[in-house]
Amino acid sequence: MFARTSIRLGRMATTFAQRQAMSTLNQQAKPRTSRLRQIKRAVYAVGLGAASYIGWSMYQTRNPGEQEPFDPSKKTLVLLGTGWGSTTMLKNLDTTNFNVVVVSPRNYFLFTPLLPSCTVGTLENRSIMEPVRLLMRHKKREVKFLEASCIDIDVDSKQLLLERRSSSDAKLTGKGGADEEPLKLNYDYLVVGVGGTVNTFGTPGVEEHACFLKEMDDARQIRRRLMDSVEKASFDDITEAERDRLLHMVVVGGGPTGIEYAGELHDFLEDDLSKWYPELVDRVRITLVEALPNVLPAFDKKLISFTQDTFKENNISILTRTMVKEVKDKTFIVQNPDGSRSEIPYGLLVWATGIKAQPITNKIRQKFPEIQTNGRGLLVDEYLRVKGAKDIWAIGDCALSSYAPLAQVASQQGKWLARKFNHLSNDDLITDLFLQMNAKTRPFKYSSQGSLAYIGSEKAIADLPFFNRNITAGGVATFWFWKSAYLSELLSLRNRTRVAIDWANRWLYGRDLSRE
Repeated sequence: MFARTSIRLGRMATTFAQRQAMSTLNQQAKPRTSRLRQIKRAVYAVGLGAASYIGWSMYQTRNPGEQEPFDPSKKTLVLLGTGWGSTTMLKNLDTTNFNVVVVSPRNYFLFTPLLPSCTVGTLENRSIMEPVRLLMRHKKREVKFLEASCIDIDVDSKQLLLERRSSSDAKLTGKGGADEEPLKLNYDYLVVGVGGTVNTFGTPGVEEHACFLKEMDDARQIRRRLMDSVEKASFDDITEAERDRLLHMVVVGGGPTGIEYAGELHDFLEDDLSKWYPELVDRVRITLVEALPNVLPAFDKKLISFTQDTFKENNISILTRTMVKEVKDKTFIVQNPDGSRSEIPYGLLVWATGIKAQPITNKIRQKFPEIQTNGRGLLVDEYLRVKGAKDIWAIGDCALSSYAPLAQVASQQGKWLARKFNHLSNDDLITDLFLQMNAKTRPFKYSSQGSLAYIGSEKAIADLPFFNRNITAGGVATFWFWKSAYLSELLSLRNRTRVAIDWANRWLYGRDLSRE
């Protein structure tokens, strides 16, 4: 009897302990379950918010609102160009204060930092092109666009002479719409943001035989010549010397553009050409020619060394202290560091060495010969006003100041000038906008956001300011930072989506080898 009672009591105690333990576990599990529910709700909320934002942005892009018409009582502000400076200014400008007219031979903004990616099919061309009318149509007051080139200016009567032509027309015909009667356009205020054109430094044969990397048409031409060279090299009835010539790709210029193109070209060979042209890929050579002692002279020495080591691993030859003296149809002549000259055969030669002033920039400069004495562009003061001129500003690569001709400089200048115009009154009592700017604004000051460059093999380099010092980094992690930085800098959600999809497509399916 006593034993049975003891067994029952033991079982009751065990059951009670189990229940207590289960209760304790349930109490501990409740906060965990609650946390999981909170995390799920947060994820759902973020997803819903992102989807709503994307949907609303798409709706706004496709359905612009009504705009105020041109007001004859307002003054006319003309923007020349659709590059970094002019487009950024247009994006940030309050058009209710002025009648705004944009003049450019191209009707789109080109995100030039990613242009090398288009030459090998990493990105599709239209992914980095933003139609200017998309920006114009979303302004409060109507903005007019004229697809034309400014060929002359009368600074006394404030009148521009325009030639009705597009950049593609000029490429195809060599004269565009020169046979048509020029158009005259009056302005009250003029902002010159026409950028620069390729500088060949007078080297014979460059214009006739080399490819440039400045505009989208240049990227298309490089892609065509690249695929032509590869396809011609695949024929069996050519000599081995001719095959080696066709498969020698040359980049002239060791700045960021030349370095990034060489890196993109290497990736194209390794990732795609090796699969579809296995018999040719081992014979392809890439050579980079630079006249200075080092490539990337604006970057930190550690990053220069890292880039050179990466290129060496990727079998990209670097010829420093080497000047190109002449470019022929199938060969180019260089002056070596010791002063001797060599003739080197090539299949594709890309010229990425620098810029010079556009013709209209020189036209404006010639109106003020005593002040505008620098042939590289327009001298401007600390308020970005063209020295010697009245009611004319210059931004971007065509403006000569103490800053380097960089995209981020032009972008900051465009934002700064837009803000100043937004704060200025259009009252008829104000007759001198220059004096008003002196009284109300601080001079423009550039704030460096650092420098980035892609060097191939999913590696990039970064030279970033941090308080009073610079942070340098290079490698795969920097490559992902490079991608995220450029993705965020794209002008619209439309472009960001397209670029992201192109990157995904390249990873899934490889680059498109078709010749345009």
